Amino acid sequence: MGDGVPASKIFREDNATGYTYDDIIVMPDHIDFGTDEVDLETHLTKGIKLKLPLVSSPMDTVTESNMAINMALQGGIGIIHYNNTIEEQVQEVRAVKRFENGFINKPVVLSPQHTVADVDDIKEKYGFSGIPVTVDGTLGSKLVGIVTSRDIDFFPDNRCKPLSEVMSTDLVVGKEHLSLAEANQILRESKKGKLPIVNEKFELVALISRNDLQKNRDYPLASKDANKQLLVGAAIGTRASDKQRLAELVAAGVNVVVIDSSQGDSTFQIAMVQHIKREYPDLQVIGGNIVTVRQARRLIEAGVDGLKVGMGVGSICTTQEVCAVGRAQASAVYHVSKFAREFGVPVIADGGISSSGQIIKALTLGASCVMMGSMLAGTEEAPGQFFFQDGVRLKKYRGMGSIEAMTKGSSVRYFSEAQNIRVAQGVSGAVIDKGSLKRLVPYMIQGVRHGFQDFGCKSLELAHQRLYSGDLTFELRSPAAQREGGIHSLHSYEKRLS
Repeated sequence: MGDGVPASKIFREDNATGYTYDDIIVMPDHIDFGTDEVDLETHLTKGIKLKLPLVSSPMDTVTESNMAINMALQGGIGIIHYNNTIEEQVQEVRAVKRFENGFINKPVVLSPQHTVADVDDIKEKYGFSGIPVTVDGTLGSKLVGIVTSRDIDFFPDNRCKPLSEVMSTDLVVGKEHLSLAEANQILRESKKGKLPIVNEKFELVALISRNDLQKNRDYPLASKDANKQLLVGAAIGTRASDKQRLAELVAAGVNVVVIDSSQGDSTFQIAMVQHIKREYPDLQVIGGNIVTVRQARRLIEAGVDGLKVGMGVGSICTTQEVCAVGRAQASAVYHVSKFAREFGVPVIADGGISSSGQIIKALTLGASCVMMGSMLAGTEEAPGQFFFQDGVRLKKYRGMGSIEAMTKGSSVRYFSEAQNIRVAQGVSGAVIDKGSLKRLVPYMIQGVRHGFQDFGCKSLELAHQRLYSGDLTFELRSPAAQREGGIHSLHSYEKRLS
């Protein structure tokens, strides 16, 4: 009919050509539903469902507790990196599990010695001015006051006045462990904008904002476990010491562990999977990274609940260049997903994602979720500070195979921690400011929903059914077609989220 071909014809077993996402395009079909009807619910693992197929990568410039909390609130999940001590990683996991929607667990805090000018700086940087004041200006110190815009607006000519002279000391507080509903009631009755949460020693432990309650009251897609806590994952390695790390993470309440290796088909990873399933049979485990069916078979036989697919395709990864090993991502995702489906093992497409279109392609080739690094690294929720270079606001982003990351500890991921000469399989760089995840994720997901509408699938499950029945069709794109399908023939242009 000339309307494209099934994926099975493009990714033939006797075809020695590797294809990436840009090489293919999905053929459109009839539209008989709205984008709001598209259901993207999926499986991260055999035992964990997500409302959205999005996972943040376990990289030290991508996922710590702030990223993991916001990914889970949006309907995805974050995987805490392990380029840190056991205690540090456990602390990040606990922060996610302790999080209650509406509670600010790491509020900005000042001391009585700070000045009105410091409040001005915070307002300019973060957009708010209601700040708790503690004895030494830190969370966990005794609360002595709170300063709001109403306290400082009357000193236009003296911004050096210390907060001890302007802060409000007639405090309305909430006690630790109160519920969100109870906190909301206190705010309503007191008509306050901020509610500090203190422990029995009157030490500040959290903050609640009326504005945040109004904005964050309802996250219908939030990823939660049976205890109504946010879902969170954590990465581990395959060393003997990682068994202790694993035990501590389980005690902290982690929901899934990702065995993080650049080449996951090893006796070390198989032994770790078997250890996890023997000692913690209810814990979900994702193996990887892999790109072939042979690799997948061994990890599935070992007992993994999910597979991470991708080798050398991330924007900061140089594995294919340095080691000449890997696979084009579209081919890897299709072949591994097709095989793993027979065993009910979901696939996470890891790497090569730089747009909503590439998310769509990964999902239509059989992946259940996509894992993103650079797409999320420039957000406010990613670790690190923004900086300016040539007038552009940037944030640091590095591969876990970069010399910088390996020096800190990630060399175990590449089986090179004992080597005197380290061979980098990644680079360090910077990504442009992408704003908040709260804005970026809805934008990406709306693009995905539009794509699913265009090729006529109301759900991810239906897309997978049509993929394997041959009803979902594709075409290969020539280099000229790829150029034509992108922005072209313009002198200049600007990409905006909205």
